[in-house]
Amino acid sequence: MSLHYFIVYKPYEVLTRFGKEGDKAVLSDFFKVPRDVYPVGRLDYDSEGLLILTNDKSLNHRILDPQFAHEREYWVQVDGAVTNAAIQQLREGVPINIDGKTYRTRGCDAAIFTEDPFVPDRHPPIRFRKHIPAPWIRLILREGKNRQVRKMTAAVGFPTLRLIRYRIEQLSIDGMQPGDLVELSRPALYNALFK
Repeated sequence: MSLHYFIVYKPYEVLTRFGKEGDKAVLSDFFKVPRDVYPVGRLDYDSEGLLILTNDKSLNHRILDPQFAHEREYWVQVDGAVTNAAIQQLREGVPINIDGKTYRTRGCDAAIFTEDPFVPDRHPPIRFRKHIPAPWIRLILREGKNRQVRKMTAAVGFPTLRLIRYRIEQLSIDGMQPGDLVELSRPALYNALFK
């Protein structure tokens, strides 16, 4: 069996699966890859950004097992003028609900972008409200609970409006547009993830 490795920029409102589910868009609407290739991990329907596609089963374990604690960088547009106090709370960890239980997130890197990052337009765009700012923050996590980033920003009082996974370790969507696909060799992908 030949192994394949792709990184893609998953667009907004696309399910992280190849098989159809109702009338929602899925990965196969955008990406043509061999039949045995599947996504490693997931990105929510309403999130966008970096996703790895492969048929290398060992990669799945090495990326998703919490013991490996890979860095995942998210660019998050939030609702309201986010405060330094909220950023400090995110850095230290906040309580969120996971499967009906309170979970305290691990410490992470968090910062407010001094200038909005250059990102592709989203279709449809976030709702624009003239008198309420929508700044961007950078979060670098080393864990990945279900809808964790959204729950974290809500916990500090600034709901997420737009969420982009920019990077996993040294793999990023830099220069990519939603719907773009890049095929990588095994050494290139492994070096970027496990150096």
